[in-house]
Amino acid sequence: MLDAIKAPLQTQWQASSLGIRWRALPVRDRTALLGLGIFLGLVLLYLLLWLPAERRLASAREHFESQRGLHAYLQQRAPEARSVRVQPQSQVDPERLQGLVTATAAEQGLAIERVDSDAPGAVQVNLQPAAFPSLLRWFGVLEGQGVRIEEAGLDRNEDGRVTARVSLKVGS
Repeated sequence: MLDAIKAPLQTQWQASSLGIRWRALPVRDRTALLGLGIFLGLVLLYLLLWLPAERRLASAREHFESQRGLHAYLQQRAPEARSVRVQPQSQVDPERLQGLVTATAAEQGLAIERVDSDAPGAVQVNLQPAAFPSLLRWFGVLEGQGVRIEEAGLDRNEDGRVTARVSLKVGS
């Protein structure tokens, strides 16, 4: 089967003007051109395959090392973080939770998309995309007021902002 494909291609090559010119070259020139072709093929292989893979590997190693350093830092600071507890300044009345949530969100520059009351003293809040630092400040303010964050779902947007779904409950 391979011979059936090879024979017509070989005949076509020998009849082409390039094939005729190739056969007219001296053996030394053909050898030099083959060597040059092999060299150029290897250079292209290096530039198109090997070099990009090598760069990606170096980048991945650098990212891994930075993440390893961050992990070590977090592990070192974990006991300290566990020992620090935010003591609420006051206890929130469960009926006032929704008002407190909307007021503190407005103070932090956050826009609330939707607020649902789950149970007495518990609400589910959906926020419009906002800057992550503002969201963290808002969480701190809420915890300082005696509100517990039961559950938080964050989605990162293309513009570097986050959309949040947060379940809040009056702390005890």
